[in-house]
Amino acid sequence: HGSLFWIHSRALVGRSPIIGFGEAPGGKVWIRLEPRLIAVRSVPKRAHQGWRYLEGKDAPPDLGDGDDGADMMPPHVLADLMKLGLV
Repeated sequence: HGSLFWIHSRALVGRSPIIGFGEAPGGKVWIRLEPRLIAVRSVPKRAHQGWRYLEGKDAPPDLGDGDDGADMMPPHVLADLMKLGLV
């Protein structure tokens, strides 16, 4: 199904995998997400409202895949580095 990407402080910082959709009252749709946030390599992104779609080639890679050392960093250090756009 893909993922819902999260923007914080004008940068893509994480994603939540979409596990399904359901009907909600008033003709709306529920987006069901996995109850976890996967950190991604920080990518600058201007603030916006509404949906934006990312093709697979445009989606930032996950952090902590073993290639970047992010899985060994304390969370507060990783957060600071992400704010600076260094990871």
